[in-house]
Amino acid sequence: MSEAIERESMEFDVVIVGAGPAGLSAAIRLKQLAEVEGREINVVVVEKGSEVGAHILSGAVVDPKALDELIPDWKQAGCPLENEVREEKFLIMGPAGSLPLPLWAMPDMVKNHGCYIASMGNVCRWLAERAEAMGVEIYPGMAASQYLRREDGSVSGVIVGEAGLDRAGNKTAHYEPGMELLGKYVFIAEGVRGSLAKELIKEFSLDAKSDPQKYGIGLKELWKVPDDKFQPGLVQHSFGWPLDNSTGGGSFCYHFGDNYVAVGFVLHLNYKNPYLSPYEEFQKFKTHPIMREMLEGGERIAYGARAITEGGFQSIPKLTFPGGVLIGCSAGFVNVPRIKGNHNAMKTGMMAAEAAFAALGEGRSGDELLAYSEAFEKSWVRDELYRVRNAKPLWSKFGTLLGGIALSGVDLWTNTILRGFSFFGTLHHGKTDAEATEPAAKHKPLSYPKPDGVLTFDRLTNVSFSATNHAEDQPVHLHLADPNIPIEVNLPKYAEPAQRYCPAGVYEVLFDDDGSNPRFQINAQNCVHCKTCDIKDPSQNITWVTPQGGDGPNYPNM
Repeated sequence: MSEAIERESMEFDVVIVGAGPAGLSAAIRLKQLAEVEGREINVVVVEKGSEVGAHILSGAVVDPKALDELIPDWKQAGCPLENEVREEKFLIMGPAGSLPLPLWAMPDMVKNHGCYIASMGNVCRWLAERAEAMGVEIYPGMAASQYLRREDGSVSGVIVGEAGLDRAGNKTAHYEPGMELLGKYVFIAEGVRGSLAKELIKEFSLDAKSDPQKYGIGLKELWKVPDDKFQPGLVQHSFGWPLDNSTGGGSFCYHFGDNYVAVGFVLHLNYKNPYLSPYEEFQKFKTHPIMREMLEGGERIAYGARAITEGGFQSIPKLTFPGGVLIGCSAGFVNVPRIKGNHNAMKTGMMAAEAAFAALGEGRSGDELLAYSEAFEKSWVRDELYRVRNAKPLWSKFGTLLGGIALSGVDLWTNTILRGFSFFGTLHHGKTDAEATEPAAKHKPLSYPKPDGVLTFDRLTNVSFSATNHAEDQPVHLHLADPNIPIEVNLPKYAEPAQRYCPAGVYEVLFDDDGSNPRFQINAQNCVHCKTCDIKDPSQNITWVTPQGGDGPNYPNM
């Protein structure tokens, strides 16, 4: 259908898809280089959220390393990194108590000294203001739904802003065909499991020499607590309860801003039990005495969820393809033991910008920016990820309680002292997270406490605190390759886990009153764009595609 549609087009030197930390850092760096050399460069950033920051969900404790390079005077310039880490705790949780891990026994790389607690959404809003002041064009509410190719096969741009289709895909009276944004180079900075990145990785076999990407789901609530509960600058991380040793994950609690506590729970998506619900595990976690004491008397003011890349060094795909690059979490640069990736995302955006600027100066376009891959190989990003490469595989093999933690701790120390040496060599990821799901017959159903509406909440109530909205009369953006698989395969074999792994109540199995006639229902209106379904579905039958631009969550201070 797209071939028959006439669209307007605009041409740029660089088209950037995604106004997150990677995309915005790339845009700013391009303009900085142009200013130094007195050259003109046209840069556009498109963002599917209703505004910059609307879809940004991050812990976040931010290492300012990349920001120091990009904008050395960021403190004086008003960047909203205002709460420096003052105190940190690492806990192993049990059902009723906790065991603190001594900070002195931990390598410096996993400590948070010199880092800042912040809303990454607000940081991106500030970066966008800087970029626009330098002449970058930023278009929020413009979802990039397709990429375009030149005759030689190289990527030449994207289609953005198509809107006004009904649920059947037919044009309504409000149809807008969208626009072609053409670039000499295209930067893909969509974040985790981006729809275009997924297609490009497959199209150009970018993952042919890398391990399967691994993922977690991060669930987050923003609380406002009374003065007597607020501990500005406190960072608390934990492992253990309510998860068992074979189910990876942990929590974070960050005190910052105006009596805010960011409460988060990360669960590795390679869990085996299809009856497990990451959302319910998060709610259960908050009933721990330590958490109850921290949050009692407070108010939950926002909620969200997002997938996280966890494969690390072994899972980084090839970063370049003809006409473009992958930057930030589109390629997967999260340091899992540090629970940080924003600084790496920013730096990769900057390196890609430098490679593109040099190529444009030579009159090139549409080729592979191999200088970006070469810069990455020499960068502190690569060094950082290489030193922690075995943490995730060790946790997966030996559990995330004492065995996995102890072995990964030793490995992190040897990698630190011996600059990348490990007695384990380089361990590898085996199965994808979808393949890790076991048949329901091997497990017993799990029961979870009923939410009390004060400390714990049901999914749909929490989704209302994400300000999620989608125009109802548009094509469902969650595509089933085979609509029969949920009931004919996933329900009998896996008890249809989509009902439980989705943190927003998007998927339901409905029955008649007598328990017969099961049917699969997709409530796409609830979707918070976490991408978990695209990752965890054991039949790999669900594909997340971008909905109409501006739809989805609208996260405040997240």
